[in-house]
Amino acid sequence: MDNCYSIEIAGLKRNLPIVKINDKLSIAVFILFSDVELTERCSKALLEKVPSDFDYILTAEAKGIPLAYEMSKQSNKKYIVARKMSKLYMKDPIEIEVQSITTANKQKLFLDSREMEQMRGKRILIVDDVISTGGSLFAMEALVEKAGGIIASKATVLAEGVAIERTDLIYLGELPLFEKQ
Repeated sequence: MDNCYSIEIAGLKRNLPIVKINDKLSIAVFILFSDVELTERCSKALLEKVPSDFDYILTAEAKGIPLAYEMSKQSNKKYIVARKMSKLYMKDPIEIEVQSITTANKQKLFLDSREMEQMRGKRILIVDDVISTGGSLFAMEALVEKAGGIIASKATVLAEGVAIERTDLIYLGELPLFEKQ
């Protein structure tokens, strides 16, 4: 396939479309939405790699949700989603600003006080589908700290760009960045 990056992850082969982010950078787009087989396999493979002594799974809205859901289902541990917008039903939400490689503008992540209370003193496994610059990961780490939780581990299906060099991150595979000189 033209303009695709072929990858094998969790024993499955996929062709990821390469999409231009700006004049100098393109990325291979990895999306778990609607790929149930890949989501199940990646969840199982990550759970085999991460320490099992966590109490909750935390992910950011939205692309990490299928992964967190399936990891929750397979591990029998609850998951929490850091929302991108404050919702009317949230009680005393806290917010953290985040800049992601796939988003043009800065965003915010929110947790409400009930979710923070659940995390207080608990071991939290932070998960996401792809980590690149670490902006979303940093925001989730800050939310865990504000809630009084303990970061048990940080995991992603794919590490991209500088995230590949991180020693504090568990991942299943690597994605290159396609930079124009």
